[in-house]
Amino acid sequence: MQLGLIGLGKMGGNMRERLRRAGHTVVGYDRNAEISDVSSLTELVGKLQAPRAVWVMVPAGAATQSVVDELGELLQPGDTVIDGGNSRWSDDEKHAAELGAKGIGFVDAGVSGGVWGLENGYALMVGGDKEHVDRLQPIFQSLKPEGPYGYVHAGKVGAGHFAKMVHNGIEYAMMQAYAEGWELLEKVDSVDNVREVFRSWQEGTVIRSWLLDLAVNALDEDQHLEKLRGYAEDSGEGRWTVEAAIDNAVPLPAITASLFARFASRQDDSPQMKMIAALRNQFGGHAVESAKK
Repeated sequence: MQLGLIGLGKMGGNMRERLRRAGHTVVGYDRNAEISDVSSLTELVGKLQAPRAVWVMVPAGAATQSVVDELGELLQPGDTVIDGGNSRWSDDEKHAAELGAKGIGFVDAGVSGGVWGLENGYALMVGGDKEHVDRLQPIFQSLKPEGPYGYVHAGKVGAGHFAKMVHNGIEYAMMQAYAEGWELLEKVDSVDNVREVFRSWQEGTVIRSWLLDLAVNALDEDQHLEKLRGYAEDSGEGRWTVEAAIDNAVPLPAITASLFARFASRQDDSPQMKMIAALRNQFGGHAVESAKK
């Protein structure tokens, strides 16, 4: 299948490679000419046969809106746009309406997998009309992990990004729990090998997980996380999760507390946030701040 892919960063670039390995034709565009296959969106659209499919992997908000606007002028009825970035679900509804008025389909895809997705595959949460989602199945099946799981048509437009938002909210709370446990272990005198305690949890315990594996990776690289500043950004989806909880009167104490903990990290050098920062770097390649000397 042919696919246009806009945004070839950490995830987009690896997605292009995974799809090509699966036999698909991918025409990629990025503002960085060194990694781009074409020089413009006009050229990208011109290299695709109708009905076209164009996947957008750019930052949420103004950047995505700009690309959607431009694609709306370049594409034709019967073509489809897939937003695979971390857009807010309410933006999806707006984009679907704008493109739908021109006969262009729209699908939102929450994508999880970070820098490991090239080899392991990407978990995909997809929203949109069945006719558009069905046509894109070859792409989704090539991006997802091997086996029966890792892909879902979550519902109508916006459902994919809403599901990914909740996923990220849960991720916040899980990382916070590991970080709090790590700080407590580091604090007491009786435990003198915290890294190996974490390693011992990787098999046979109810808290084993990929995040725990990544925590051990981070501790292998920096046993006491002394090279990191205790500061962690939030991508915005944690905030949206809490806002959605308020709108729907759903109590989310753990997720809300984990978001506020990140805000607290910007006031001081937080030991817990060293672990949060290390985990975010491990799974997503997110930037970290070095400890001040």
